[in-house]
Amino acid sequence: MSSYPKKFMRLSELTEMGLPEEWLRFIYRSRSINRDYSIAWKMDYSKRNSPIIFDTDELEKYRKAQCTGV
Repeated sequence: MSSYPKKFMRLSELTEMGLPEEWLRFIYRSRSINRDYSIAWKMDYSKRNSPIIFDTDELEKYRKAQCTGV
């Protein structure tokens, strides 16, 4: 079970939970991370200020992989 309240969360919601905004933006911008995990994307790519959405299950898998190296 995930420690996140929702399956999909906005960047702002995750930063309110205490996750570093710089780290989350790095994950969003990284093609290789999103190729392997499909963690983050814009809600509407046609809008410049569209919210960034995170799949919290995939985010947790990536976070754990960084801790264990698997």
